Amino acid sequence: MDVSPNADGTPIVVYTDGSCLGNPGPGGWGWAVDRGPEGSGGEPHSTNQRMEVMAVIRALESLPGPVHVVSDSTYVVNCFRQSWYTGWKRRGWKNSQGKPVANRDLWERLFALALDPERPITFAWVKGHSGDRMNDVVDALATAAAARQDPTGPPPDSGLGQGQLLP
Repeated sequence: MDVSPNADGTPIVVYTDGSCLGNPGPGGWGWAVDRGPEGSGGEPHSTNQRMEVMAVIRALESLPGPVHVVSDSTYVVNCFRQSWYTGWKRRGWKNSQGKPVANRDLWERLFALALDPERPITFAWVKGHSGDRMNDVVDALATAAAARQDPTGPPPDSGLGQGQLLP
């Protein structure tokens, strides 16, 4: 599906989520725009946090123009809203405890997309599994993608994740 930026210049609102069966284990990510495009995928061995970051990367790679990312991941949202990345870079990719920043490879990819001064990207947090319809949609996408990565597990269900999709 071809996606164009909103004609009025307002950001495209995208919901993202990551999932992991075990942690680490088979992982999945998903993103979706309400009544618009969506995407999902996974990795056979990953972590929930890696999949949360990957969901945002894939969404930003797929959507043009300004984007407003809505995620239930405080890991992702707080990195941008509290500018964790500035400290990480200043300290040579060490966290506040002096340890290497986890998932640096994905964070570097995400920063290249999300911190582009020519493309406004904003972030908001939504409580997971709280009845938010679009959060439930991306949870289902990510959970099903994680299940597809697990050759020993049951087959993915009909697209429902941990929450139920609401009309």
